[in-house]
Amino acid sequence: MKVIKDSVHDHIQIDGVARDLLDTPELQRLRRINQLGTVSLVYPSANHTRFEHSLGVYHLACEALEGLGVEGKRADRVEAAALLHDVGHGPFSHNLEALTHRRTGRYHDDVHDLLADGEVGAVLRDHDLEPETIADLVAGEGRFGQIVSGELDVDRMDYLVRDAHHTGVPYGTIDHGRLVRELTFVDGELALAEGNVQSAESLLVARALMNPTVYSHSVARISKAMLRRATERLLESTDVDAHTLQRMDDADLIARLRSTEETTEFSRRLDHRDLFKRAVWAEIDDVPGGIIESDHETIREFEREIATDAGVDPECVILDVPRRPSMTESTSRVVVNGDVRRLEQQSPLVGALRAAQYSQWRLGVYSPPGMLEAVGRSAVSVLGLDIDGALVSEVRDGLDATLDQFLE
Repeated sequence: MKVIKDSVHDHIQIDGVARDLLDTPELQRLRRINQLGTVSLVYPSANHTRFEHSLGVYHLACEALEGLGVEGKRADRVEAAALLHDVGHGPFSHNLEALTHRRTGRYHDDVHDLLADGEVGAVLRDHDLEPETIADLVAGEGRFGQIVSGELDVDRMDYLVRDAHHTGVPYGTIDHGRLVRELTFVDGELALAEGNVQSAESLLVARALMNPTVYSHSVARISKAMLRRATERLLESTDVDAHTLQRMDDADLIARLRSTEETTEFSRRLDHRDLFKRAVWAEIDDVPGGIIESDHETIREFEREIATDAGVDPECVILDVPRRPSMTESTSRVVVNGDVRRLEQQSPLVGALRAAQYSQWRLGVYSPPGMLEAVGRSAVSVLGLDIDGALVSEVRDGLDATLDQFLE
């Protein structure tokens, strides 16, 4: 047995197949992948990694299995899946996942190929575990896959608490101890036992508050969009392909961006935190529906049109269109008066949080500071935004800051 001191869960005991998986290259690579990607440009202490998060998910999975009375080989499978659930992540975690998926057709939780070979595959087979079965659990398949990936999964329970801890933002605080203790199976579906509606609501509230404060903070979105643009240029202009990119770590990618002529300017800006600013920051009701549903190539065409209209280089315009708001946690199952119900059927909070999420949605158009006004006006015209001129917020912020300094 190995005991590891963790900043969130205190002491984590690792034994059996998990102990043997711990030092495989595939798992150790996660030490070099930042959990929150570019969020550290907003919250400097957000430098935790996918490795420590994986340890936390493993720890909570062990507690959940103990509470559910699951032992033996079945428990070994879930524990292995919990520890390995993030080995499919590319550099900077989710920041580049859409980019690589367009080229490989694979998301980070599709790890069948990764687990089949190499040291991980060998360790799993040494413990009489089929890599394909473990990969299915990572993808959330089957009864016990819900523990690793589902509406009430231990992945969510760990990252909310861990991300809140490392950013210093208190909104992700949840009673994860109670949540894992109260998990139960009803008709093969994972649910929270009787009397835990508020526990389920805490997950919902934590995620709803962490999203605008941390995950979708405007600076995090801008830097993520710049990183995506730089990496896309890397794939287009070098021999690096998407499959190779997915197996890089953060340092590998940064080194390639710095050394590639076509990406050096983006790399410099990210290194120095010399970021693009918001030329447009539009609410969902002001954006034509067709734009929200646009695919990647259509968005790139919009960017070129905006750049042409504004008279700037196309590389100086980034259109950032989030997906429509969704709230998967609202489908969590809770037992109420002996019946299993979806949280959205039971909790009046769901409607309020959905409304808040809707109101927080923003389309962004980003460009270097000196081009904001021209790019903003062109974006409003090209996209047909229903607002009275672009919200060139960074320009207004700059004017306000200058006025404040003058008054002081």
